[in-house]
Amino acid sequence: MDLAAAGTGWPDGQRILYKEETDMAAEIVVEISELLQKGRAKNVKNLVQEALDQGIDPKEILNDGLLAGMMVVGGKFKRNEVFVPEVLVAARAMNAGITLLEPKLVEVGNEPVGKAVVGTVKGDLHDIGKNLVVMMLKGAGFDVVDLGTDVEADVFIERAEEENADIICMSALLTTTMPYMQTVIDALQEKGLREKYIVMIGGAPVNDAFAKQIGADYYTPDAATAAETARRAVTDR
Repeated sequence: MDLAAAGTGWPDGQRILYKEETDMAAEIVVEISELLQKGRAKNVKNLVQEALDQGIDPKEILNDGLLAGMMVVGGKFKRNEVFVPEVLVAARAMNAGITLLEPKLVEVGNEPVGKAVVGTVKGDLHDIGKNLVVMMLKGAGFDVVDLGTDVEADVFIERAEEENADIICMSALLTTTMPYMQTVIDALQEKGLREKYIVMIGGAPVNDAFAKQIGADYYTPDAATAAETARRAVTDR
């Protein structure tokens, strides 16, 4: 029996079949990414199921399909090439695929990049910016705990401790609620927990100077940058 010249020890026919299967798997994963970018939730869900049925590695589907697609959307959002509605439909498509993948990812022991607790601070009921950050963090591979709006300092801290989080993300849209970010950081200091967490802040009235003033680790101007910064911060820690 002739063996492949590449020295794999496989018969030619088996090598060709393997290459065809590998190419097909790559095509499906790329198509998942492209459909997600277009916000085709039903198509993404169907194709993720097809990929699983074909035995494609769930981690590959997640990283090279769903997360890669969401990062493309995040980059376009950052450059003002797409806007909030497009991000929302892409996130919905991502969630449709992740719902199918989650049980399989647990089986293979997939680890998230990190864990973040995210909320809008006490006195502020605005949630669009916070919701975008949640979606982008998920798209960057984070396990995210969404605390909602009007979140008190003790809730940020208690949930971060309960969840063994890496990052605390705070949002504020009002100048009157911005100072509460300082309250949360002060509470972390008082409990001796400040150095345990990466603290990120954002929101329309917030800027880098304010972040430095209150002792936050990072300020980010938009959701896509928040996800990039969070990923880099956890990796560099």
